[in-house]
Amino acid sequence: MTVLPATKDEWRSRLLADRRAVPPEVRATEAAALAGFARELVDAGQTVCGYVPVGTEPGSVQMLDSLRDAGVQVLLPVVVGYAPLDWAVYEGSLRPGPHRLLEPTGPRLGPQVIGTAAVVLVPALAVDSTGIRLGRGAGHYDRSLVHAAPDAVVAGVVRDQEFLPHLPFEAHDIRMTAVLTPGRGKIDVSSP
Repeated sequence: MTVLPATKDEWRSRLLADRRAVPPEVRATEAAALAGFARELVDAGQTVCGYVPVGTEPGSVQMLDSLRDAGVQVLLPVVVGYAPLDWAVYEGSLRPGPHRLLEPTGPRLGPQVIGTAAVVLVPALAVDSTGIRLGRGAGHYDRSLVHAAPDAVVAGVVRDQEFLPHLPFEAHDIRMTAVLTPGRGKIDVSSP
């Protein structure tokens, strides 16, 4: 019998180790599938908040380029201390930012601009069937998602194996409305 992690930190350790074991060619295939599914979520003229994957996170810059090429405005996060994320338009180029993260070169638009997005793609280590998202623990997205439009699709992007039945939850955690996986595409989740 496999013993499941109990705490968020235990889950993080396990999920990060599992991700490191995924071969690069599998990650590339999954990234291509996610790009196709992400493109299906929005129409030309709409806005999507995306992210630049770090390390073994699912997704790719090619997904962002595909959205831009389809006439979608892509906003990317800019980390500013422990405040909510700032956002800037992705114009096809990135520069190094703090914390070894890549950020867009476009002008910063402020934390509230997330409210203009029809879709918010959120990096996650895992998401459960009720929309609980496990991130890396800094809280940037939880502080930022309070500004998202009430009708926006807020999708945690994970590998298929990272869509789980149950994760630990804290009162400040903001729930996802959907999950995006490379094998199944968009899966709607329901809060309890």
